[in-house]
Amino acid sequence: MKMNPVVHFEMAAEDKQRMVDFYTNTFGWQAQQLGPEMGNYVVVQTTETDENGMIKQPGAINGGIYVKGKSEQGTHIVISVDNLQESMEKVKTAGGQILGGQGGSEFDDIPGVGLYVTFIDTEGNHVGMLQPNTPA
Repeated sequence: MKMNPVVHFEMAAEDKQRMVDFYTNTFGWQAQQLGPEMGNYVVVQTTETDENGMIKQPGAINGGIYVKGKSEQGTHIVISVDNLQESMEKVKTAGGQILGGQGGSEFDDIPGVGLYVTFIDTEGNHVGMLQPNTPA
């Protein structure tokens, strides 16, 4: 069976700016605030990327910060998959629960990134799956 790598992490914050300040000042990460069309998400870089935004150092990942909600579990990982629909079925078959996309959609189509869905594993962890856009 092919292994699907962890490609992104997310952390919830009650105060995004305070969290950004902490990680940029403590670990030298870079942060980019996105607009309301992207949920005011903050993209964080923990490692160098090339001109296409791809990580230069194998094994390193970048992440993001979002506003903590009432049901948030804390740090969240995102797993890269080749086929989101097939992987969603595998999650359900293995006992996980697909939460779907925002606004009631089956999954989210993130512009310039790919297809994304959140699920709950058998232990209650919230995890993301991403089918990245194929580079042109």
